[in-house]
Amino acid sequence: MLEAVDEGLLILGESARKSIYFHLQNTCSLMREDIPNKPEAFAEGLRRIFGAGAKAIEESIVKSLYSKLGIEYKKRKNTGFVDCLNAVWKSGFAQSHQNSSCKEQDNATLRPVI
Repeated sequence: MLEAVDEGLLILGESARKSIYFHLQNTCSLMREDIPNKPEAFAEGLRRIFGAGAKAIEESIVKSLYSKLGIEYKKRKNTGFVDCLNAVWKSGFAQSHQNSSCKEQDNATLRPVI
């Protein structure tokens, strides 16, 4: 999941990504490594920094995450950023892809659609 967050934040450039992580750490007490366990705090931090513009960054992150996991991405109006992250993370799908010793799961078993 962290790779997807890194990639999604790169739409703003490398120096902006570093600044975002710095700001999240210093004003929200949120370390980069804690993002998978605290998606609500991460989303709130992005909204504090970017206001309504956070939506574009959130979408970039979700697209990146789904792409990395081989999940089809379809945008839905009533599904929020945190819901998307939690659906993937809590399913164990993202965790199994982070740990190379785990068996790969069949992509058909998880099809969260946003």
